[in-house]
Amino acid sequence: MAEGAAEQDDKAGKAQGQREGQRRLAQWVRDYSRLPGIPDEFLSPDGGPRAVWSRFFDAFGALAPDEIERRFGMADRHLREAGVTYRAPGDSADRPWSLSHLPLLIDEADWQQLCAGITQRAELLERVLRDIYGEGRLVAEGALPAAAIAGSPEYLRPVCGVPPPGGRYLSIYAADVGRGPDGRWWVLGDRTQAPSGAGYALENRLVLSRAFSDLYKSMNVPRVAPFFEAFRDSLRARADRDEPRIGVLTPGSFSETYFEHATLARYLGFLLVEGDDLAVSDNRVHIRTVAGLKRLDVLLRRVDSNSLDPLELDASSHLGVPGLIDVLRKDGVVVANMPGSGVLEARALLGFLPALSRRLLGEDLKMPHIATWWCGQRNARDEVLARLDEVAIEGAYRRGVPGFDSLGPVLASELDAGGRQRLIDAISARGMDYVGQEVVRLSTMPVWEQGQITPRPFVLRVFAAATPDGWAIMPGGFCRIAEQPDARAVSMGDGARAADVWVVSNKQVATATLLPATDKVRIRRIAGVLPSRAADNLFWLGRYLERAEATLRLVRALGSPSGPNKGTAASAQSAERIQRLLVAWGAVSQSSRTAAGRIVAEALQSAERFGSALSLVRAAQRTATSLRERLSPDAWQVITEMAERLAYEVEDDDSVLSAAELTLQELASFAGLAQENMNRAAGWRFLDIGRRVERAINTTRFTRQFAYDEAGDEDLDILLTLVDCQITYRSRYLLAPILAPVRDLAVLDGYNPRSVAFQVTTLNEHIAALPSLKEHGLIEKPQRLAVAMQAMLATAEAEKLEVKTLFALEQDLLSLAEAIGQHYFPHGPNAARPEKLTGLA
Repeated sequence: MAEGAAEQDDKAGKAQGQREGQRRLAQWVRDYSRLPGIPDEFLSPDGGPRAVWSRFFDAFGALAPDEIERRFGMADRHLREAGVTYRAPGDSADRPWSLSHLPLLIDEADWQQLCAGITQRAELLERVLRDIYGEGRLVAEGALPAAAIAGSPEYLRPVCGVPPPGGRYLSIYAADVGRGPDGRWWVLGDRTQAPSGAGYALENRLVLSRAFSDLYKSMNVPRVAPFFEAFRDSLRARADRDEPRIGVLTPGSFSETYFEHATLARYLGFLLVEGDDLAVSDNRVHIRTVAGLKRLDVLLRRVDSNSLDPLELDASSHLGVPGLIDVLRKDGVVVANMPGSGVLEARALLGFLPALSRRLLGEDLKMPHIATWWCGQRNARDEVLARLDEVAIEGAYRRGVPGFDSLGPVLASELDAGGRQRLIDAISARGMDYVGQEVVRLSTMPVWEQGQITPRPFVLRVFAAATPDGWAIMPGGFCRIAEQPDARAVSMGDGARAADVWVVSNKQVATATLLPATDKVRIRRIAGVLPSRAADNLFWLGRYLERAEATLRLVRALGSPSGPNKGTAASAQSAERIQRLLVAWGAVSQSSRTAAGRIVAEALQSAERFGSALSLVRAAQRTATSLRERLSPDAWQVITEMAERLAYEVEDDDSVLSAAELTLQELASFAGLAQENMNRAAGWRFLDIGRRVERAINTTRFTRQFAYDEAGDEDLDILLTLVDCQITYRSRYLLAPILAPVRDLAVLDGYNPRSVAFQVTTLNEHIAALPSLKEHGLIEKPQRLAVAMQAMLATAEAEKLEVKTLFALEQDLLSLAEAIGQHYFPHGPNAARPEKLTGLA
């Protein structure tokens, strides 16, 4: 009886929720201000909501307002904690990712039509590229004007006649689409260079599917994992060995979409590499690793074609690999997409694609694009000038109009008389640089604003990956939403927000994952490949964080109520020593020492002083940005929280000390994550080497400063505090601090994890486990220095330890750090290592 009553209550609750959802949907429809004459995804031509949106809002509207806001907050929090960012052109810092809380919904039938058009277009562009860089029949027979191709800066003569290794020019293609005035999807632009957005689409899906997990499942949205799996497998299949090594070539952490590059590398299991990580040898591309040169078979490039090889393309580029084009000629590496493929992004070619489709495919285009006239042809130029007030003028080859500041289209009707004449003169003088396009108002979709839905223009980017079985289409895509209702183009650099894209089915979809089936997994225990640049960044990440910890310990010692700021002569002398050390480390300025109240706050959070805790944590954050594919979300979150905490302005001494204490705890959290969660491969070793060598240097400096020959109780007590050995000393000696035992504990005690001897012993273990780079069998310089220091520390006596000995030890530690950098992180010609190498990769 009780079970029956509970079931009835559950049904009644669901019915009540459905009625509430329908009521809210009706209210939202009444309030929705559809823009006149603009296609809309929410409302059908008859004014009612499309079926797919009714289904969504029936469930969405059943949620209580507080629950909706809670889930929106969950999504925003995930984006913030995961550090999802992008950088607009001209920005000096990353921007937080802006994600719409509502997805773009597309019904399955509509999606199939879209897929058919994208698949046809991708195949057409592949064939056009094959002809442009191959036989050249289209130009020879007049189907394509030579000037329309040769005028593009993306047309690369050095790759003409070079068959693409792996057999394809386009491995991945994307098209920007919008709903046309006739209700059909229209192509707004092609992306054949290195299409961005797939990684952000993946992150958008992760965020929104978690925030609305039940709703997401009920809508039967296909997973995106099979698309990425097909793309990954197709790249592997195009290599010439069974287990190829694949890299994502990125311009670096200052790239607009670096977060996406790291996301794709981590998700697909590829290496994230920069041009400086790669070298050409024996007609192959190799990665510079800490174990020498390792062959790379496939490059998924996110660098523009012209920057790929400074020897044959842009000589000023520092992003590419010298000799890469010659390796392509000799079939030594697969590059996706093939250099020069960006030529098809030129608007100058759009007007020729309908005829090319009939010529190469024997059929009309299934999905139209914006009517376009290339002004390099007289008839088209005359028509554009005759209809100047009816068309938008765009650059033929790049974003923006030559001679005008705007990055978007120029409308003659909005120009003054002088600007209009300047535009006419420019088109008449050099028409090949301009196109005229039909003025298109983007279709709209609903977004959530202050508890209501409102229409905003959007652009949908759909991705296609070339596979052995044909083109695979990502079920969904990357959607950008404009903030202004009359936008004609949408770019993330224009203050737009993104949206997830749900293809909604009436049938249940299979759960998919990128993980292989258990019966296809071959057990492996390998360390993997660590590029020298990544090792260098891990090494410095450890050093920056350890420096920050040392500075924070000094801040705590100086600002603590029980510290050396108590007014006595001895206390003043000890405080003076701490202040001198902070000045020497660049944490505070010399002038700040005249105002004691400023010292602690400046050392904690001065953005101008390179040695302040804030500057050091920000340096660690910048370094960690280049390691996004190697750091766990928890580790990244800890670093982000430290930077945010130290950047928050504090008002009094108690707040300063509290911030220092909390940041020290977070540093301990990061150390714990590195110790317990990182695989014990070369990457972990270099991170720990950085921490150990910096801790040894700092402890030696602390000891010189506070355990000098005439040091008193207070100075020795400060040293014990700085090296976190108060409890150990008290339990071992039951005495006030005495010079020799304190020196022994801080420098020579191999059992103390904060001592110099412990750091040097650990450094020896790490260096011994790293790969040998020469076959001569002799001990190499980093290990030679570490072994010598370990022997000296093992045989030293605390009573005979002098300040000059400590200074010599500090110099030896600095020499060891430099030797590690020169040995494992070489650049330029020093990175080429022709010998057979052994050891940990």
